[in-house]
Amino acid sequence: MPRKRLSEFRAKSILYKALDEPYSGWEFNSEEDWQANLDALPDNQNYVVKVDQAEKGRFKKGLVKLNRNKSEATSDLDELFNAGYQFALVEPYETHEDSEERYFSLERTRDGIKVSYSPSGGINVEENSDSITHEVFTGEPLSGIDVDTKSLSSLVDAFQSNYFSFLEINPLVIKDEKLYLLDAAVEVDNEAEFFEENWKASDLRRPKSKAESPEELSVQELASKSQASFSLEVINPNGRIFVLLSGGGASVVVADEVYNLGSGKELGNYGEYSGNPNLEETEIYTEQVVKLLLKSSANSKVLIIGGGVANFTDVRITFKGVVNAIKKHEEELRNQGVKVYVRRGGPHEKEGLEAIKSYLEKANIAGYIAGPELLLSDIVSLALKGEGN
Repeated sequence: MPRKRLSEFRAKSILYKALDEPYSGWEFNSEEDWQANLDALPDNQNYVVKVDQAEKGRFKKGLVKLNRNKSEATSDLDELFNAGYQFALVEPYETHEDSEERYFSLERTRDGIKVSYSPSGGINVEENSDSITHEVFTGEPLSGIDVDTKSLSSLVDAFQSNYFSFLEINPLVIKDEKLYLLDAAVEVDNEAEFFEENWKASDLRRPKSKAESPEELSVQELASKSQASFSLEVINPNGRIFVLLSGGGASVVVADEVYNLGSGKELGNYGEYSGNPNLEETEIYTEQVVKLLLKSSANSKVLIIGGGVANFTDVRITFKGVVNAIKKHEEELRNQGVKVYVRRGGPHEKEGLEAIKSYLEKANIAGYIAGPELLLSDIVSLALKGEGN
């Protein structure tokens, strides 16, 4: 999926710079000499020690330690690393009252950047969800939000220029007109790593607990042996929307449209194939996606086969590989009522689209087939509504 979690250390480095404020935080890696790095920190300071690995609910899981002296911080890091975590963040401890904690977030939506804010932040913010206000940022002051317009504009600018998809600061503390970002979570468009300067792929994080499926491992092996590019990640094993996407740009468009239409939680997988893979490689890759789809316990499942207008990839060849893979599981797909939605263009697109359309009709698998005349985002809308043949 295009939304990947950025390390909190890197996210805060970017955000504090945007606010023209210094950031005092240190990143620790269990695979490096972390003890020597910790020894270099000031002694007359208490710290916050936390896991920095895209782990949700860290405070309630005991993965955040507050008001720790340097000796205690050493024990904390040792405990977290022995538990299997690789990355941790250490910051100066900022004293404040619970009543000073605010909730703040930015999210990229179809209507623009949505600002969400609550004067009641902290770990129990969900219990005060009715206090959260939502407004689209226009550059004008927003009523009911304590963040001054200059700081808000700076955060939005950083959000835009660094390809953030989502930013959550909870809690946010404002004292003496200064913003303290006590806890920050940022998701970025990982396709932007090729031209982004302030973060890179090594700054992206995945939860420690995420196990790789046999299908993901199969694609990793395929990618290691091929000149072409393949990636596959399970998002929700019981999702109802599975995608077979060609090209990084197309994968971003399709996955983002799923989220924009409110079905992000139903997205089963993310990934893409590109670089003109041959028939056999496409068949292997497609079968892994189909296997994931068939394992899902969801109802009304759909497979979106999407891509832009290719320059070099032979659509006729890759679609033959797609058809070969689907044939192996056509009875299961038919029995589960899976619908297939296709939008693709490029060399030999007419032959490729006709071949997959003809096959799906003969196999009695419902769906919709389109070429470049249909917007790529529109195939997502059709699939989510279950429309088509």
